Parts: sequence; C-alpha cells; structure tokens
Amino acid sequence: MLDQKLIIDNPQLIHDKLLKKGLDVDFSSFLNLVKERKELLLKVESANAERNKLSSLVPQYKKEGKDVQELFVKVKNINNNIEEEKKHLDKIEEEIVNFLKPLPNLPDDDLLSGGKENNEVIAEFNQDKVFDFKIKDHVELAESLGLIDYTRGAKIAGHGAWVYTDLGARLEWALLNFFINEHLNDGYQFMLVPHLLNYESGYVAGQFPKFENDVFIMEGISPKKFLLPTAETALVNFHRDEILKEEELPKKYFAYSPCYRKEAGAYRTEERGMIRGYQFNKIEMFQYTSEEGDMAAFEELVNKAISLMKKLGLKFRVSKLASEDISASMARTYDIEVYFPSMNIFKEVSSVSTAHDYQARRGKIRYKDKNTSKVKFVHTLNGSGLATSRVFPAILEQYQNSDGSVTIPEVLRPFMGGLEKISPKK
Repeated sequence: MLDQKLIIDNPQLIHDKLLKKGLDVDFSSFLNLVKERKELLLKVESANAERNKLSSLVPQYKKEGKDVQELFVKVKNINNNIEEEKKHLDKIEEEIVNFLKPLPNLPDDDLLSGGKENNEVIAEFNQDKVFDFKIKDHVELAESLGLIDYTRGAKIAGHGAWVYTDLGARLEWALLNFFINEHLNDGYQFMLVPHLLNYESGYVAGQFPKFENDVFIMEGISPKKFLLPTAETALVNFHRDEILKEEELPKKYFAYSPCYRKEAGAYRTEERGMIRGYQFNKIEMFQYTSEEGDMAAFEELVNKAISLMKKLGLKFRVSKLASEDISASMARTYDIEVYFPSMNIFKEVSSVSTAHDYQARRGKIRYKDKNTSKVKFVHTLNGSGLATSRVFPAILEQYQNSDGSVTIPEVLRPFMGGLEKISPKK
C-alpha cells in the first residue's frame, strides 16, 4: 500500500509516477476524504476538550452546592456526538483504505515508462554453443530421451500439464537440490510453506483485491483460501503484524514449492512443452531488510541468480524491466532470461524485485530502529532461485549432442549419481 502522506504532500508527483505504470489516477476524491477526516478529527478534539472542561467543573459545582445534573446532561450529549463523529470517521477511514488498496507500487525513478518494448538488456553471459548438426527443440528431446510424458500428463490433468519420468524426474530433483545447497551455503534459511493460503496473505502480497482472478480459489472452503502462485506470497506473510528488531535484519529465507498459475501456455511454439504451465517447481529467495539495506539486498539477490546460471553453464542475459512490465506490488525488477537456441529467444527463469515498504504497509511488518527506537516499515525483496520449468528445457537444448544425447551440467552430476550424459533408449 502506498504511503498516504506521499499522496497528500504531492498528488501530482504520485500521479505522474503511477502514469509510468500505465495508470491514470484521479486523487480528488481521496483528497476530499482526507480533508473531511481532518475536519472531523478537529471536531472530535474540540468536543473532547469541551467535555473535559465540563467534567472538571463537577467538583467545583459540588463544593459550591450547585446542581451538577446540568453538567452531566451536557457531557452526555457531547459523548453521544463524539460517538457519532467517530462512526463517521471510521467510515471515512475505510473509504480511504479502499481507495488505496488497488493502487500499485510506485516504480523507481530510473525505470523507463512503457512495457516490454522498453525493457533494457544490461548484461549477457556465455557465448552460443556452435552446433554442427540440426538441433532439436526441448519437446522433441524430452520425449526422445524419455524424460517428460506430455501425452499422459494432459490425459490426467489437461492441457498445460506434464509428468517427469525416470531420469527426467531425477534431473528435475537434481536442479532443486543444487539450488537448495547453494542457498544454504549462502546462509539463507530453508522454509517449506503451506500451499493453501488465506485471503489476508494474498492481500499483503498485493495479489488481492485487484488480481484475485489470476489465482486458483478453492471452492467449498471457509474462510476463502487459494493455491499459492509463488512461495513469495507465503514468505512475505511470515512476519505479518510483527515488529522486528533492526539487529535481526536482514532476514534471509528461501523456500521450495510448486507454483500454481492460471496463465497456462498457448499452443504457439514458444510456449510449448514446459515453457508455461498451470503448475511448476520453483525455489524462491526472500529478504526482509531495513530501509537502508534495500538496494544491497537487491544486488545480492540478482547476483545469486546470476551465479546459479553461470554454474549451470547456460547462455543467459539480465534485463531491467520497464515500469509497466513489473508486477503491481513491485518498484523494481530485473529478469534473468535463459536462451533457447531452437527458437532463438530468451525466456525468464528468475525475476528479482524489491517492493520497498509497499507490502510491509499492507502487512504491518515493522522494525524498531536501534538508534532512534522509531518504528519503521521493513522493506521486502524476492527473487526466483530458480524456476526449473524453463531451466530444465534450456539445459536440454543447450547441452544436446549430435547423437541425440544430452550432457548433464557438471554441477548437477553429484545429484544424478555421477551420471554425465542422458542417451536415447535403444
């Protein structure tokens, strides 16, 4: 949620920032509500002062033998008026919050306006492998090597599903184990989170109320629950309604979970196979930081994702997203994108983002400054570390050999029993 004070102090500036995200917001109704709230607060304050003044006269009236009943009646009337004003005030507060709820986060100042067309590639890693044979795409490789069964996956779950089989299941698990080991070595705490989350979790993450239709809502469960679209949605709620000590920050977590998304792939070539589905596996990195620690944490998460891709030996690039291409809750996002030689395109395998204090305001997640004892909102950051459903097929394509086999990246071999290559079954 946006800081009300930022809007009140400079509505035009906030309007212009949100316009970079493609949202033209008229703040006049919000500012009228703020004005009305201020006037009501002054009325309540004045009424309280009058009530206190009258109450203070009671001992004096009694001492002088005067009738205090008139004072009691006046105090009672003031109390009734205060209660009415407070009810009105509560209604205005609710309207203010409802106005702010759907507003997205502000993009950082250095981000370009517009969408994907304005994303900026800021780094590329590893050169193309030169193939002296006709290459296969990941779908053909996965099927010919017996790694993925798309047909039976669709039979048991419908379009956008697949089944990892035999060495395919082992390769998937090897990737997850490799990522887990790397994060443990970097001092991150391993978490296994629930897959069914409550409505409040979706609200704090920024998923609700605006993007409620993007997730799988569970029918017949009360109160309402949904399947997590990413472990970030759970991790950002882990310290909801808490006040942390600054000495505890940064808190560094990572979680493994399947992710459940409604936007399954289309039938076009670039989304075939595992590129986009209703369910996929991901390791998610997450940090809670102080305000001052935000950008250092962002750089750390980006570099961690880059390190994983380098160790896998894959060709990839890093893109800085334009304002309209970052998600509603985020202020800044870098995508790590892996290369698919069969299509000559890059696809995202990790998004590293900072929400600054946007999610923390929604979740009342704060910390006490060790020097001033002032309570501030934490900053929250997340990054995929990594999503396997695109790393897996990229490995097949980039590591394929002329005989139809696929070489296993060296860092994954310890998790595959030392196996160096997956060959077609004879």
